[in-house]
Amino acid sequence: MPQIDQISETLTSQVFWLLVFFGLTFVLVGLGMVPKILGTVEMRDNQIAGDLAAAQAARDAATAEEAAWRTRENANRSAAQALIGEAKAKAAAASAAKLAAAQGRLDAKLAEAETAIEAARTSAMAEVEGVAADAARDIVARVAGADIKPAAAKAAVKKVMAHG
Repeated sequence: MPQIDQISETLTSQVFWLLVFFGLTFVLVGLGMVPKILGTVEMRDNQIAGDLAAAQAARDAATAEEAAWRTRENANRSAAQALIGEAKAKAAAASAAKLAAAQGRLDAKLAEAETAIEAARTSAMAEVEGVAADAARDIVARVAGADIKPAAAKAAVKKVMAHG
């Protein structure tokens, strides 16, 4: 068969050219393209590592800044609380002083009122004694028909009021 005889002649030529093309492809891809791709991958890995390092440095700086801010904020808060406490103390002292002054005025008015009440009570008691003495004289005059002197009637009323 001529086809089979022809295979042996062309097979070696085809295998040879196949090896040549695969060798050239290997040289072009393996020695030309792969190092470029590996270089690109390595450069990308280095860039990612650099970016991660920069991000970690930025995070550390932000954490340090936040800690400093919290320290300042706590100091400001403490100072504000001290000012508030001082203002409250001043207000309480001023209020206590005003209250003491008002209490003094009220005590003075109360003493004046008590004096006025005592004077009115004394005056009223004197009037009551006089009215009681007049009433006693009138009652004795109507009941007994006797005439009692005003001084005796006052003395009797004072005696009864002192015991009552």
